Amino acid sequence: MSAPNTEPSRSRKSYWLWLVALLALAAGAYWYVGKPDAPAAKGGGSLFGPRGMSSMPVPVRVATAEMGLINHTLKAIGTVTAFNTVTVRSRVDGELQEIAFTDGQKVRAGDLLAQIDPRTYRIALDQALGQQAQNEAQLKNAQRDLQRYQLLYKQNSIAKQQVDAQAALVQQLQGSRKSDQAAVDHARLQLDYTRITAPISGRLGLRKIDAGNMVNASNTDGLVTITQTQPISVLFNLPQAQLPDVLAQLRAGKTLQADLYDRDDLNKLATGELISVDNQIDVATGTVSLKARFRNEDETLFPNQFVNVRLHVDAAQALAIPAVAVQHGSVGAFVYMLDEEDKVHVQPIVVGRTDDKRVAVVSGLSAGQRVVTEGVDRLREGSKAQIITD
Repeated sequence: MSAPNTEPSRSRKSYWLWLVALLALAAGAYWYVGKPDAPAAKGGGSLFGPRGMSSMPVPVRVATAEMGLINHTLKAIGTVTAFNTVTVRSRVDGELQEIAFTDGQKVRAGDLLAQIDPRTYRIALDQALGQQAQNEAQLKNAQRDLQRYQLLYKQNSIAKQQVDAQAALVQQLQGSRKSDQAAVDHARLQLDYTRITAPISGRLGLRKIDAGNMVNASNTDGLVTITQTQPISVLFNLPQAQLPDVLAQLRAGKTLQADLYDRDDLNKLATGELISVDNQIDVATGTVSLKARFRNEDETLFPNQFVNVRLHVDAAQALAIPAVAVQHGSVGAFVYMLDEEDKVHVQPIVVGRTDDKRVAVVSGLSAGQRVVTEGVDRLREGSKAQIITD
């Protein structure tokens, strides 16, 4: 007879052993997770349990609400524009003989920029001067004849008609004298136009034509562009709701200061003053355009540069706190305020004007109260705070 097969019985025994082990492990895990917190030695919660963590002080930095001067500052994005821009064009036709400037050069009003061939205009001036001299000689002769005719008429030697005719001839030649002088002035002016000079002081752009080319007065491109950058202006827009505050200061005769900052709104570039406000509101955007002037002595500002503008309207005393202390939630603006025991309380406030990194508090706080500026992410109503002073 063959031996009995014991393999199935061994498999069933192994199966039950593994099942008992798994059940024991699950029961141990359930007991460990669900067991109540062990009481602390002095009646507090466990140091590492949820109750213990909630009772630990939260490190924070605080600031005190205090009275101070709050500037009413309006912020806007502006564009630097040249105070004056001129496209230099020729006012006469001719060959461009000489370019007397280099690209990007700074020039003063009256400096020579280019020379057009003047020979044609010198000839025209000489012709006008010759015609003027000829008519001037005829006028002087006619005036002498008129004097003789008047003397003969007194002697009854000639008729009155002959004297009148000679007087008319003198008046005609006197009119020709004025025309001749106008022709000479025009010819001399045309000759002067062959010297192209800078109409304003500023910085030149890139020249648009080279020497040797023919230029004419009808060319709209011109020779070069001059931009006046000292002083320089900045154009910016403000919402129409902010316009009354600005106009009230201007009507009072006050000069409003404007500060410029770079595109990141970090580095101050220049300080100037507001010089004009547009005469109408843009109905498409609901804004009004303003212009400020800056000396730009170091030429930090460049035409078409984008800048951040801060227009200082006025200043007043107000209760102020750091802007970083103000939080926003379903109740609106609020702060985390500390009481005398350094416990945190959620305090709704009404904020006013913002001055750089400070904000005015209209209501909700009083002078001397402390608010949290750092560490607010872990705070709750009634939390204990640990003030960091370093």
